[in-house]
Amino acid sequence: MDDSTLETILRDLMNPDPTPPWHQPVMVEEAVEFLAPRPGQRLVDCTVGTGGHSLAILPHLMPSGRLLAVDCDAQALLAADKRLTEFSPHVELVHDNFRHLPQILRHRHLTKVDGVLADLGMSSLHLDQPERGFSFQHEGPLDMRMDPRGTTTAASLLRRLPESELAHLLQAYGEERWARRIAKHLVTVRRRTPIETTTQLARLVADAVPSQAGPRRIHPATRTFQALRMAVNEELASLELLLAALPKVLRSGGRAVIITFHSLEDRLVKQGFRRGEQAGLWKLLMKKPLTPSEREVEENPRSRSAKLRAVEKL
Repeated sequence: MDDSTLETILRDLMNPDPTPPWHQPVMVEEAVEFLAPRPGQRLVDCTVGTGGHSLAILPHLMPSGRLLAVDCDAQALLAADKRLTEFSPHVELVHDNFRHLPQILRHRHLTKVDGVLADLGMSSLHLDQPERGFSFQHEGPLDMRMDPRGTTTAASLLRRLPESELAHLLQAYGEERWARRIAKHLVTVRRRTPIETTTQLARLVADAVPSQAGPRRIHPATRTFQALRMAVNEELASLELLLAALPKVLRSGGRAVIITFHSLEDRLVKQGFRRGEQAGLWKLLMKKPLTPSEREVEENPRSRSAKLRAVEKL
């Protein structure tokens, strides 16, 4: 594929149709730059979603490279399959969680790869579908499973967790200042009626937060929803497993690029990358994380909290 075609792909990714059928990926050019894909390489997109980053990476792998496109959401994989069809001989879609990356490679008789990309942000596919239960902007069931095969939902956590454990979850995963008050209120309410919908939970959390808490930049339920989503999907545990696997699955000169969206994720990546640097496993490709350009934030406000970090295996 020539440079003009690649430029067209990147332009379409950064300037999508106002009502796109795809999730709008963040920091596409930066991710490609630091992943540095080359012809013939073997790469893994751990969070392919609807294929945005993969679509920008694949032209660089031609004519003989290969991309494993992993996602735990079968619905996202169907969308990615349609979007990446022109590269079908060179891309394999994998329905799995990136926490199983070593096993994914082993099952395909791969021991090491040249690059790994993980974009840990929420997909528009999830946020904009009320039935998935990720957003309080729409009425929907309290589900929040990225992989519908999972057995734990947000509603089931709210139904069974003791008050102390619920408060700890909200504080640890949501960094919620009012975690104890919110947990106490939710436990009191659930004794009378089950908490089963997104808008119901949002109202209850708002009721629990003191009115004198001051002006709010975000909805008072934002951190509670984040905490429940992270717990349902075991997001931090999955990230830790991925970070532990990187030294084993990257070949010399291979690169890992990880895009995070909140402080808990970024802290894990920062600390994991620094430990690897101190152990002589890799070198950091930037001292501080990259953030989206002002233009990208303007065009895609959901990108504003993204941070990109990258390493190269020694």
